[in-house]
Amino acid sequence: MPEQKQICRSCGKKGSGKYCNSCGQAFGGKRLTVSGIWHEIFHFFTHLDKGFPFTFRQLILEPGKMQREYVEGFRQNHQKPFSMYFICLSITALSIYWINYTLMHYFNAGDTHEGTFFDKYWVILQISLFPVFASIPYLIFRRFKYNFAEISVMMMYFFSFIFILLMFIHLLKFLRPELQTRYIELPLFYVYATITYVNFFNTGKKLFVILSSIFSITLCFILATWVQDLLIKLFT
Repeated sequence: MPEQKQICRSCGKKGSGKYCNSCGQAFGGKRLTVSGIWHEIFHFFTHLDKGFPFTFRQLILEPGKMQREYVEGFRQNHQKPFSMYFICLSITALSIYWINYTLMHYFNAGDTHEGTFFDKYWVILQISLFPVFASIPYLIFRRFKYNFAEISVMMMYFFSFIFILLMFIHLLKFLRPELQTRYIELPLFYVYATITYVNFFNTGKKLFVILSSIFSITLCFILATWVQDLLIKLFT
């Protein structure tokens, strides 16, 4: 039975199949929906796609191994590294701002300066410092022959998870508003970094990788907190 001809709404010519042979327009386009429009808006600003939940799940279940496989070419199902990094960074900055805002207005607690900093400067700070954060493991682990771009990809995914973890740690302030979150952040960062680095640099001696990962994260943490505290004093 011959396939029924359809008229293209774009160019007016007849054709068959899913697409017009003349202009490439799809036949019988789906109706627009509110959810579809919101998806387009969100995708425009974040380039979020179906790879985001898969990538985040892999960062939970197989940290380090996921990044290594991405570097080795297994990339089809993953959210792009900078997109993943920027999305998680933005979510965390906005969330911590609103956590502080809520604490200040409803619990008579929180830090006004910290809230302002996360609202206006934190995203810019993290992006500005990222080349330094990537340079530290690149120099420490040069013997593994990964180039700077490959280490940067590993670190973008690493920090993507760290940012979301940071957001959940700050939620604990609703239980104890005076909580100094850094005392919780650093041990958890050490654990996650150690697992990530051991799985990523899996051909090296495990003790060397563990000690080097601790050293690397310590440098990153000290630098980040020092610059953050300095900027809070200067701009808030």
